[in-house]
Amino acid sequence: MPAKSRKVSQPKSTRPLMPGYGIPKTSKGLLPWTWAEQRLKKSHNYWISTARPDGSPHSMVIWGLWLDGAFYFSTGAQSRKAQNLAHNPKCVIGTEKAEQAVVVEGEAHLTRDPELLRRFAGLYEKKYKWDMKDSTEPVYVVRPRVAFGLYEKNFMGSATKWKL
Repeated sequence: MPAKSRKVSQPKSTRPLMPGYGIPKTSKGLLPWTWAEQRLKKSHNYWISTARPDGSPHSMVIWGLWLDGAFYFSTGAQSRKAQNLAHNPKCVIGTEKAEQAVVVEGEAHLTRDPELLRRFAGLYEKKYKWDMKDSTEPVYVVRPRVAFGLYEKNFMGSATKWKL
């Protein structure tokens, strides 16, 4: 992926399959993808859920960046997250504010592009006041496959799914 911003297509909003919740079948009230991206960019803390090699779940709070339609984060090479992702790259990323939740499902892969790593380090330092430019820890990119948006104030009317 080039270090410069790339144009990301806007996924279509649809309803998630949520039997028993009274979710309407109409498209009225669906959240636009821009709503999700705003929350993905502004969130300070994120949740990542991975699966251990035995299949049991693992969730942890992480810092990260939403850039060019993907989520980037770093973690220790020996961390439980890194070990889990080496075995199974599928993961879930969630924003910090559950009342305006964005949940992204995808796969995490290491990125080694020097230009992208420099860009990540600069933006990460600006956001978190944490210098990553000399870090040797891995940086992962999660490209979303599907995402969900849930806005508590209008939960049933706003429940949204995006297929990316």
